Amino acid sequence: MSVLSMKNIFKSFQNLDVLKDISLEVSEGEVVAVIGPSGSGKSTLLRCATFLESVDAGQVAYLGEAVDFRKKASIQRAKGCFGLVFQNFNLFPHYSVLKNIMDAPVTVQKRNKSEVYQQAIQLLDKLGLADRTDAYPCQLSGGQQQRVSIARALAMNPKILFFDEPTSALDPELTGEVLKVIRSLAREHMTMVIVTHEMAFAREVADRVIFMDGGIIVEEGTPKEVFDQPRQERTRQFLRNYSGL
Repeated sequence: MSVLSMKNIFKSFQNLDVLKDISLEVSEGEVVAVIGPSGSGKSTLLRCATFLESVDAGQVAYLGEAVDFRKKASIQRAKGCFGLVFQNFNLFPHYSVLKNIMDAPVTVQKRNKSEVYQQAIQLLDKLGLADRTDAYPCQLSGGQQQRVSIARALAMNPKILFFDEPTSALDPELTGEVLKVIRSLAREHMTMVIVTHEMAFAREVADRVIFMDGGIIVEEGTPKEVFDQPRQERTRQFLRNYSGL
């Protein structure tokens, strides 16, 4: 089943065309890694998929239902399908870890508070943060903050999780603990789209890799196809900069 479908997406900022006729399908249980140089349109693609940016043209559908951008109810239904993990965590600084996780399921989804509490405690335990429920973001390392933001996204019971460069704000040691969490989600067949510059990680965890440059999808395929046998010269050129692949 298709969880996300994006068809013929165009997006410009002033006179700069950032996305040029992009189409993308993500199936249930699939992990898609999006790679490419800075300015290639990777993050804009994610922002269009999650309505942080409006598309200029094209269609976005979740679970087979096309989003009608003129209707608030249609956008709200689609928003209920996904969770988003930002590179800079975006936690509420004045909320405890527990309240950061519980807030949206209770206030937005109107779910039972005790049920959400149980889920939040289970998520924190799973992500190695069981002892940090009452801590505030400023008391956590960057890696811990990013794990809290993953728990917060998971607490919404999304059909698909988007990660926008989830480790770019972290040092190498903390990067490892966040990638470990994403690996475990991949093993549980969580549907994910991950914009990343961690090439070895993309190769290991993704079912499909998309290489973007200049606002288009230059190449896509299995990690083996893209990393070992890239068809396009632009892909080969980009990957030459990464050792250890």
